[in-house]
Amino acid sequence: MNRTTLSLIAGVGALAAVTGFAALTSPDASGASPAKAAAELPVERTSLVCPAPSSSDLAETTYTSFTPVTKGTAGDGKAELLSAGEESGAAAGDKGAKDKKAGKDEKAGKTAAADKPVLTAKEPGKPVTEDASGADSPALVGTADGKFAPGWTVQQTTQVAAGTGRGLQGVNCTAPDTEFWFPGASTAPDRTDYVHLTNPDDSAAVVDIELYGKDGALETTVGEGITVQPHSGEPILLSTLTSEKQDNVTVHVSVRSGRVGASVQALDDKLGGDWLAASVDPTGSLVLPGIPKDATAVRLVVFAPGEADADLKVRLASPTGSITPAGNETLHVKGGMTSAVDLGDVMRGEPGSLVLTPSDHSVPVVAAVRVVRGKGAAQETAFIPAGRAVGKRATAVDNTGKGTRLSVTAPSATAEIKVTASAGSEGGSAVSKTYTVKSGTTQEVEVPVPSGLKGTYALTVETVSGGPVYASRTLTSSQDGVSAFTVQTLPDDRGMVAVPEADEDLSVLQK
Repeated sequence: MNRTTLSLIAGVGALAAVTGFAALTSPDASGASPAKAAAELPVERTSLVCPAPSSSDLAETTYTSFTPVTKGTAGDGKAELLSAGEESGAAAGDKGAKDKKAGKDEKAGKTAAADKPVLTAKEPGKPVTEDASGADSPALVGTADGKFAPGWTVQQTTQVAAGTGRGLQGVNCTAPDTEFWFPGASTAPDRTDYVHLTNPDDSAAVVDIELYGKDGALETTVGEGITVQPHSGEPILLSTLTSEKQDNVTVHVSVRSGRVGASVQALDDKLGGDWLAASVDPTGSLVLPGIPKDATAVRLVVFAPGEADADLKVRLASPTGSITPAGNETLHVKGGMTSAVDLGDVMRGEPGSLVLTPSDHSVPVVAAVRVVRGKGAAQETAFIPAGRAVGKRATAVDNTGKGTRLSVTAPSATAEIKVTASAGSEGGSAVSKTYTVKSGTTQEVEVPVPSGLKGTYALTVETVSGGPVYASRTLTSSQDGVSAFTVQTLPDDRGMVAVPEADEDLSVLQK
């Protein structure tokens, strides 16, 4: 039997496995049924990575895991986070020694630390939290399968009492990928910015980091061919990649081999700090949702990959409609260069979202805003990248009864949304409310709170009709008079996937 015949038999077997049925005769064309729309089914596995939270001994970090209840999921499954550092030895070739040691520990009635999850989910619909202290918390890698996979969301929230970057720092753990854009980073003397790379896989990843300033690409020395070992996290200090000092820099992370999770930790000597999540992939129109109403300074940073210049209309979607920031109606972005504009106190006591659209022809861009709250020595910073739409469903976790704000914008069409507050991590019952968001506006909706809340809870936003809608969640706290805060966008959780209905077709076997 030759290789071609074997391949054809293997193809028939695979078809049978997918469809559950395969005929041994050619199907009757006359009886063929019309094509059916693809079914929306829950995903069966989700992977996330979390960067190492802080290098400060004063850091207090909370990890929160949550999966929305999804119809049609399997009856079992699990979701857990493991220390990336604990896994690195086995991935690098020491697995046999590690397994041998683990076996000895088990005989002694012990559990190897490397095998113990940092956090394990209990049930869909209820958050689970775990705390960590100090500067030794490593990067984490996590997987969820079965009923825990669709919409699995994990956030790490860190409070730093003093020092560079003091304040509230929050970041969603992200899915590993091969390309990331971070407009809004900096190599200025008063900033200490790191790009955190986390490799969840069993083989090393090779990564290139490019930096772009106001005049184009910055000269870098060691940004190419960075190796990230298997199951490990690697923080890269941006100032070690270039000698140039610039206030506004775009970081481009591209992966030659493998995949990584990437986030930028932006720490300021005087203005606190936060995590800068990746912008949505380059596109002609962008939405930066949910700038807090009490922002005292807003800086928009935009980068145009490639050689083409971009001319953008800048609009602010306010609670009453779309307005133009005075003196900043348009923004010209030269190809391959980072442009920044300070919008000042543009919010004037109202929440809003920035909407960027082409003035003429569409040129792909990426963008983020740096937001400052407070005054003087009590200032704090957060970042909002251009984000994806909420789509079917999006979730934000680690919400508290009083320190949570939810902003939703419908830039082009009126939409109805449903917001569900989950059960609390330590008690309470879920509640839901529906809201209408008018076209061209941003609404800071009244956040529902679980009845009898104990602990923290998750907010899940679903698009009921109209749209698209974009959303962000702001967490606030007071730390020695500092207006500490952090903002996370709510992109579609991609918990459902379109699966076309397969039909038997053995015509591939006929010549």
